[in-house]
Amino acid sequence: MPETYGAHECRVYYVQETAYGQTPANPTMIGINAESLDSAVEPSLVKVRGVGSRDLIALKRGLRKPALKLSHVLPSDAPISFIQHVQTLNSLSVQVLWFKGLFSSATDIISLLYKGMRIDKLTVECAIDDLVKAEVELLGQDLVVGTSKIAGATYAEYEGAVAYTESYVQRGAADGSGLAALTRVTDWKFTVENNLKPVPVIRSASAHLARYLPARHRELSGELTFEFEDKSEFEDVINDAEFSLKFGLGGSNYALFKHCKWENVQTPVRIEDLVSLKARFIARDVVIA
Repeated sequence: MPETYGAHECRVYYVQETAYGQTPANPTMIGINAESLDSAVEPSLVKVRGVGSRDLIALKRGLRKPALKLSHVLPSDAPISFIQHVQTLNSLSVQVLWFKGLFSSATDIISLLYKGMRIDKLTVECAIDDLVKAEVELLGQDLVVGTSKIAGATYAEYEGAVAYTESYVQRGAADGSGLAALTRVTDWKFTVENNLKPVPVIRSASAHLARYLPARHRELSGELTFEFEDKSEFEDVINDAEFSLKFGLGGSNYALFKHCKWENVQTPVRIEDLVSLKARFIARDVVIA
């Protein structure tokens, strides 16, 4: 029996599916540089009760709900390779592997292969003296448990990380034109929520698996922290002004939020501290490229 597994003995990979819920043959699996990972599956048990007993008389399986939550550093080689799928809504196969020894010749493998996964919620954030990081929540259709890598698959990783010095924030007109640098920002984050809904149907086989995983209304929001040296954000609120915000994600990649308005602007003041301004925004469109 192997000893218990450590975080250094865990890796996570993904590949885009061509058919929903089906892992491609001989896939090229791309690694995700995860800092934390939470693998889960919910069977949605149906609890059956009846007269004559204080206890349950049966447990029946309901809709299977595979879910993954992970936090990862954007790789400088390809910063948006993974997070872009919050926008494309492509379905993914995601494999979580625990192993012993060298990965190239791993032993005692535990594999969780999640199929039909889509990104439900993405939060990307950046702060002074830190890296650009993403928190990703995925929902899917099915989970296959195994003891090996995928047959015929190759496994590769993107290298590097995107530091705060490689990011930027720009502001422009509501349609994304006329962008100019914002040089007062000390940290930022944005969130994209797709509000996915697993949809099962009554059928003779695999009725416990969702047949569809459509996206419903999308919510686009974020927050910036400014050094308080300007009244612009308060004026925006008073004037009901629309604008755009562009966040650098490393290299030539970015996230551009259009038709934004500030949802809340505040300047907390504390003794012996500099004054900062926190501003939350809501947007009507986003482009991640």
